[in-house]
Amino acid sequence: MKELSVEEIDRIIEMAWEDRTTFDAIEFQFGLKEQEVIELMRKEMKPSSFRMWRKRVQGRSTKHAKLRNFNEGRHKSSRQKQITHNKISKR
Repeated sequence: MKELSVEEIDRIIEMAWEDRTTFDAIEFQFGLKEQEVIELMRKEMKPSSFRMWRKRVQGRSTKHAKLRNFNEGRHKSSRQKQITHNKISKR
């Protein structure tokens, strides 16, 4: 796994908790595949929080772009940063 800053780890965890943010979006922005996100969550969270997250995410179609049944109407968190030329830009 690549070296991540504290801010990047916090943002990945936040994105992983969001229902409508796909693992594909996390991979595009940070270069981490689904399994790497799971490993990061396991390492960074308390065991009970990780189990709760895992139970919540497992089988959730909104976390996988190919399983989604919608294309439009993407929700964007007010805390989500814009992607400009594949880099996170400042607000």
